[in-house]
Amino acid sequence: MRSPLLPIFLTVFVDVLGLTLILPLLPYYAKDYGASDFQATLLTSVYAAAMFVSGPMLGRLSDRIGRKPVLLLSQVGTLIGWLTLAAAHSLEMLFVGRIIAGLTAGNLSIAQAYISDVTKPNEERTQAFGFFGIAFGTGFLLGPGITALLTYLFRDHPDPLFKYKPPTLAAAGLSLLAILLTAFFLPARKPTAQTGRRLSGMAEYLARPGPRKHLAEFFFFSLSFAALTGALGVYLKRQFNYELHQAGLIFGLSGLIGAIVQGGLLKRLVKRLGEERLTAIGLGTMVLGYCLLGLATNLGFLLVLVVLGSFGAAVVRPSVTTLITRSVTKEEQGTVLGVSQSLGSLAQIAGPAAAGWLIDRNQVVMYGLFCAGFSLLGLLLALQRRGDERRVEQAPVEG
Repeated sequence: MRSPLLPIFLTVFVDVLGLTLILPLLPYYAKDYGASDFQATLLTSVYAAAMFVSGPMLGRLSDRIGRKPVLLLSQVGTLIGWLTLAAAHSLEMLFVGRIIAGLTAGNLSIAQAYISDVTKPNEERTQAFGFFGIAFGTGFLLGPGITALLTYLFRDHPDPLFKYKPPTLAAAGLSLLAILLTAFFLPARKPTAQTGRRLSGMAEYLARPGPRKHLAEFFFFSLSFAALTGALGVYLKRQFNYELHQAGLIFGLSGLIGAIVQGGLLKRLVKRLGEERLTAIGLGTMVLGYCLLGLATNLGFLLVLVVLGSFGAAVVRPSVTTLITRSVTKEEQGTVLGVSQSLGSLAQIAGPAAAGWLIDRNQVVMYGLFCAGFSLLGLLLALQRRGDERRVEQAPVEG
């Protein structure tokens, strides 16, 4: 691993670990304040709505003044958001904490832009995003497990809401650690955007054929994945009557699969199959893993579906991200990744809310089909593009 990447991977890992401490906790936290399943999933949606507003602006700012100062700004906002959750004494305060964190949530897209700055647009970049995925997957492995342990240890506390405080404070502590890692160990890099350059917005990128195709794939992937993860806690509660520590272990299994795939298999899969084909395979696996969720009635079947879906998500994210960065110039990478984050935010606004609405009405089978449907749309788009490219390659050359 090249030296500029080591501190950014450590920073991403600490950020993601803090995020995944909170992810399985939020629906249980909200429901203990009297929220319905639908209201509980809205905690994810409001965070994403705030991130949708701020994502492109943070991306543009990082192109102009550099990645490091904007990353620090984002991490400070995340810290404030976690502290607000820790101090919450009502459902409204939970929403306030999520909005604060969302307005400054540029950590991951800025980190991805930094990786693009220091890698070549070939297998090296895909592998780098794979290591980024390892940090993400390892965070998903450890974070929910730590939350499961902490909430289990404090389950008999006289205050029934106290069990949510230790994981939230741990997430705040990890955010502080990420700030220190970024401030003291991440090398600063010169801004990539030219002075006075007009930075494109979402509409312009979606009007350009190259970025549009990959951004559309990313959107469908994100909508499917966001619907799954945003409502997974309430699904496990309703379908299996799992408590928080049990749900945390299911989230942890997903992280384990992601870490294994992106750590040991991704490089070989990319060399053998390429990002285009790997994206199609991953989306197809997600379709298989998600569509049967509503029929899962025992732990063994559930674990098989979790493994399938987790494998798919683990190969799609780094592959599509690489394709997005290849479709634009180096000076635009921060901005286009900000646009991709905004599309991801739109997915996180709609996906968890719709999934929560379905589960709130006991439509668990439709929840699985809803998640699988958007993976299927992404798969059809990937297959259509591959067909178009083969026809171009086989077309006779005039003259």
